[in-house]
Amino acid sequence: MKKYILALDEGTTSARSILFDREMNIVALAQNEVPQIFPKPGWVEQDPLEIYASQFASMTECVARSGIAPEEIAAVGITNQRETTIVWEKATGRPVYNAIVWQCRRTADICGELERQGCAELISDITGLKIDAYFSGTKIKWILDNVPGAREKAEAGDLLFGTVDTWLMWKLSGGRVHLTDNTNASRTMLYNLADRTWDERLLKLLDIPRAMLPEIKASSALYGEIDFMGTRLPVCGVAGDQQSALFGQCCFDPGEMKNTYGTGCFLLAHTGGNIVRSKHGLITTAAAAREGEPPVYALEGSVFVGGAVVSWLRDGMRLIDESHDSEYFARKVRDSNGVYVVPAFTGMGAPYWDMHAQGAILGLTRGTKRTHIIRAALESIAYQTDDVIKSIAGDCGGELTALKVDGGASANDFLMQFQADISNIDVIRAEMKEATAAGAAYLAGLAAGVYKDTAEIKALAGTHRAFFPEMDPEERHAKLEGWHRAVNACRAY
Repeated sequence: MKKYILALDEGTTSARSILFDREMNIVALAQNEVPQIFPKPGWVEQDPLEIYASQFASMTECVARSGIAPEEIAAVGITNQRETTIVWEKATGRPVYNAIVWQCRRTADICGELERQGCAELISDITGLKIDAYFSGTKIKWILDNVPGAREKAEAGDLLFGTVDTWLMWKLSGGRVHLTDNTNASRTMLYNLADRTWDERLLKLLDIPRAMLPEIKASSALYGEIDFMGTRLPVCGVAGDQQSALFGQCCFDPGEMKNTYGTGCFLLAHTGGNIVRSKHGLITTAAAAREGEPPVYALEGSVFVGGAVVSWLRDGMRLIDESHDSEYFARKVRDSNGVYVVPAFTGMGAPYWDMHAQGAILGLTRGTKRTHIIRAALESIAYQTDDVIKSIAGDCGGELTALKVDGGASANDFLMQFQADISNIDVIRAEMKEATAAGAAYLAGLAAGVYKDTAEIKALAGTHRAFFPEMDPEERHAKLEGWHRAVNACRAY
């Protein structure tokens, strides 16, 4: 039996490929950076051809490193940065514009106009989302409205849209596959959560031709074949990165939740077959499911700047030389000395959804040192995450006792302990550090018959380390009160 699964993990700043064996041991891994482009303040783009080239190069290197033949790969799973929007010519495969990345805020005015038209309730009811520049729908509209000739080509049926998963499948299949899955579709602001299809009312509202959009399938299903090293490999799993991580963390049951500490922080709580409408600033989204099974959903809180605040310390402020130095300097002081960093560099996500908020450092005194600012920046990741945890608890109507964690910043023991302390919750770091890629591999393996069911998958998972709350309740209360004052001051500015 073919026993290897190839996971393609195309993230915001890198394209990675990981080859797993049936027991989910990593056989080989390769990664290539994907540069970002910042044409104007608040605008974020990437070259779609560079995204594809970087992913293809990492695939080739990964399989070459492994020493196995492509014929031994049972299936391919794809997971990707969500909401990032690509539009290309159907005949040539040539992008009409750069990929507009999920972080980009250029469509804030379009979103503002939708709100002024009174569309917020309609969009929330249909999609489970807030009106925000974060999502793909207004990005498509911007391309059609601003790229010369784009709207005319789209209306003639000559242009296609896709999130990064769709773009990669199209390129790797030589234009044979134009598909996406429910999780990625649910992030476009064009998808009807209940009907699990594109919503004609929203397409009309944003003036987007239906013919541009891909067909939607379940996350674990046969999507078609891609051409690779003289072999055709079946793509059997597709999921947006955060839903993939939820699956990779084996959060299969209602109430289970995970947080991925990446460029942003993305906390998802499984809600089973219930479409839970948040009253606390969260969004409702599709969770990954197998073909033929009932749909499942999740509540999500998105923090726009998570691990990116460490990059800002390193590259922007030059307070540290390497990202891992942040933990060392944070431990040099016993607290932040009253300093709070609110990293609203691209607005604020859940539960605030303030597109116009800007970052701030508050509580500075003559006694403030570099180490206090570094510590405060790290703490801001946990504070933002706690805001989302509290919102999920409010919507789910119960106390949450455990948080599964993954992503680059989850390796920071200081941050994980502070998260447990400030949220009064057990933080469980998985043995499998590559939860996002693992989710794509699990989904592909299920559809390809490598795994029988989720119970078999759960038996493969293990716990690396757990962090338990140690902070005094009064200290926790005081710190959280200070954080919320800082957020209010930042938003008021």
